[in-house]
Parts: sequence; C-alpha cells; structure tokens
Amino acid sequence: MKCYIFLAEGFEDSEAVNTIDVLRRAKEDVKIVSITGNNLVTSSHGIAIQAEMLFEDVDFSDGDMLILPGGMPGTLNLKAFAPLIELIKNYYNKGKFIAAICAAPSIFGELGLLNGKKATCFPGFEDKLLGAEYTSSSAEFDGNVITGRSAGNAMLFGLKLVEALEGKPFAENLAKSIVMPE
Repeated sequence: MKCYIFLAEGFEDSEAVNTIDVLRRAKEDVKIVSITGNNLVTSSHGIAIQAEMLFEDVDFSDGDMLILPGGMPGTLNLKAFAPLIELIKNYYNKGKFIAAICAAPSIFGELGLLNGKKATCFPGFEDKLLGAEYTSSSAEFDGNVITGRSAGNAMLFGLKLVEALEGKPFAENLAKSIVMPE
C-alpha cells in the first residue's frame, strides 16, 4: 500500500519517524512529503529531516493513506496549507485512509471528518474533535480515519495504521517482532 506522510516546519519528530519506521517494517510504501517547498524540514525539537519529495511535485492519486504528524507549530502549518486540506477531503470522500496523531486530529475535526467516529488526540485538543466520540486511547481506527494520542504513543499509532492497511493479525505479528510491551 502507498502512504504519504507530510512534514511541515515544527512537526513532532518522533511521531513522524516512529510512524515511518513501523510502516516500513511492514513493507508499506511510505513517501515523506514536504509542504514547505524545501526537502529539508525542521522539527519542533530542531531536528532536520530530509523529505523525499515536495508536495507540488507529487500526483497523490495512487495513494492509499495520508498521514499527519502533530507537534507545534507543525499542526498549524499543515492546517494552513490549503492544497493539503483539499487532498485530505478528497481522500476522505473517496473512502481512502486519513490518519493524524497528537494535535493533528484537530484538523480532521475542524473539517467535519470525525462526525460519529471514535477519535483521540493530545490532551487539551479534545474540543477540536468536532462531532467525534473522544477516547483517551493510544490510537483509534474508525472507518477510514485513524487518530493517535501523542508522541509517547507513536509506535502504537504506527501499528494501528498497519492494522488498517494489512489487518489485525499482521499488525499483531509485527508488534511481536519489534517486542512491543503487552
């Protein structure tokens, strides 16, 4: 399956890197996309990550999942990038997977994409999950929407993405192979 993860200045590094790591261990085709116009993107903790492609150079029609790491001001920068917002709505309306962790699920809530769905987010952003049934779970998978709670839950979020793409038994086997705590 093809996944695109989006980096904006100020993204939460562990949410991006751990998610990419888990998906690549699952042999998913994960592409790291910068929305900044530059391949080098700096995280909220000052770590520069090299994106593989620029948003404006990609035709996203072949994708199965879009992924948004959280962090501040990364989440605000993702939200402010109109072409990404249009892409998220397009994927959602086509029944393709959209995923976000930490503060980033607030983007889905503000777009009205969480109505009637279970969702989680970083504590303090619950009121932005408009229409959702908030849970404090590490990760939620409801329909074509996957949400994660925080940097501390990034590996579990990644495994939830694998579950969505490949099924629960596959994700459980991957969790065992990386010796996730039970």
